Amino acid sequence: MLLAIDIGNTHTVLGIFQKKKLIAHWRVSSPVLRTEDEIFLLVKNLCDNSKISTAKINAVGISSVVPNLTDVYERMAKKYFHKEPLLISASLNLGIKIHYDDPLAVGADRLCNAVAAFAKYKSACIVIDFGTATTYDVIANNGDYLGGVITAGLETIASELHRRAAKLPKVELHFPKSAIGKNTVTSMQSGIMFGAVDSLEGMIRRLKKEIGNAKVIATGGLASLVSSQTKTIDAIESWLVLEGIRLIVERREN
Repeated sequence: MLLAIDIGNTHTVLGIFQKKKLIAHWRVSSPVLRTEDEIFLLVKNLCDNSKISTAKINAVGISSVVPNLTDVYERMAKKYFHKEPLLISASLNLGIKIHYDDPLAVGADRLCNAVAAFAKYKSACIVIDFGTATTYDVIANNGDYLGGVITAGLETIASELHRRAAKLPKVELHFPKSAIGKNTVTSMQSGIMFGAVDSLEGMIRRLKKEIGNAKVIATGGLASLVSSQTKTIDAIESWLVLEGIRLIVERREN
């Protein structure tokens, strides 16, 4: 079994694969400072609750965009699973060519998204990942990673509006009944949520002008919510980074 770990700025997603099947997954907070011992206890408790034996985990793959957390999870894997975890980066043989000025600057999560999307759809893809940042990753018909777009995520926009403007409250991320807000909360929700949809549709049009037709795939915690308001998105793949980790670990082992 494989323990796949996707460490993001806001959340860390943990997944257990039995061969190619994702049999369990959990989302925990990233910013919480934990030792490698505490992380193992967390993983063990989650596995125990799902009736999964940690003793059967014989591989660990880590995709991380938070370097100080990478080190802690890496120590945990070595100490408790007695395995050298595979740390995802462009330095590995991913089976794709990366058309980025500095390939090592591409986030591990974005590489996992690209590998998993092309493996599943075998065609040009645009992957939109709704996280702390909203990223667009563009994959060519031959699987090459062409580059992409990075913009502020929905939670980041909402938090910054609240932080920077004294009279703007913290709002829940959901779509109001109409674009015209009748109070501060619905006005903010309209701007954040409908603004994100309009931005997404405009960006997809712009990207397709450059690469031609492509499958549009959404992933990340808010993918389903945003997808409900647009026909631009063709598919939702909630665990795309975890799938990418699995594929990259399998490629390395073979």
